[in-house]
Amino acid sequence: MDSGSPERRLPVTERTRHRRLRQQGCLDRDRLDAILAAGFVCHLGVTVDGAQLVVPTVYGSDGSTLYFHGSVASRSLVASPEATVCVTVTHVDGLVLARSVFEHGVNYRSAMIFGVPRAVTDPEEKLAGLRCLTEQAAPGQWDYARRPTARELAATALLALPLDEASVKIRTGAPEDGDGEDARLGLWAGVLPLRTTWGEPEPDPLLPEGVKVPAHLAKRAGAPAG
Repeated sequence: MDSGSPERRLPVTERTRHRRLRQQGCLDRDRLDAILAAGFVCHLGVTVDGAQLVVPTVYGSDGSTLYFHGSVASRSLVASPEATVCVTVTHVDGLVLARSVFEHGVNYRSAMIFGVPRAVTDPEEKLAGLRCLTEQAAPGQWDYARRPTARELAATALLALPLDEASVKIRTGAPEDGDGEDARLGLWAGVLPLRTTWGEPEPDPLLPEGVKVPAHLAKRAGAPAG
């Protein structure tokens, strides 16, 4: 288990304690920050009207708070400020293909954040949170595109979840059956890496001629997406 430096160690609670595959557990806060920085889509787990929902949504992290948003009519977002939620971010880095199906696995980085989010109502924080979301998905886009109007802000629900209680797990490396009985089967085993990249920007069909791709998007095209 990677604990990191004492001052950057994640606290252990009953919800974040690593009970299974403890060797993949990590208590390093820097690893949590890196996992969150590498993505922009999370899955929000929340109970609504007695039923459990898991909703994909865009997020942004400023290092201490996770922001996620949606319509004010969203059932999951309306319910979230009243109950504990679980937000999950996962990156798949490869398939671990062993000699036996039982030993197959996945190389991954994942984080689960627990807590009771609060609805952001302060106008300045709401703009800052939406900027955080936008810049995490497309750095440079907030200053390039039109900012939200007062009417648009009123139609948007923004929630803030502190990064105080989180569980991190990471798996890397080769299959674990190379020194067992199955090693004599003569079968190939190893890792099939997964790498995600951005493609070339595709212009809106209604875009007038002469409007070029902005530099911040052109720079990101072809770069790793997570």
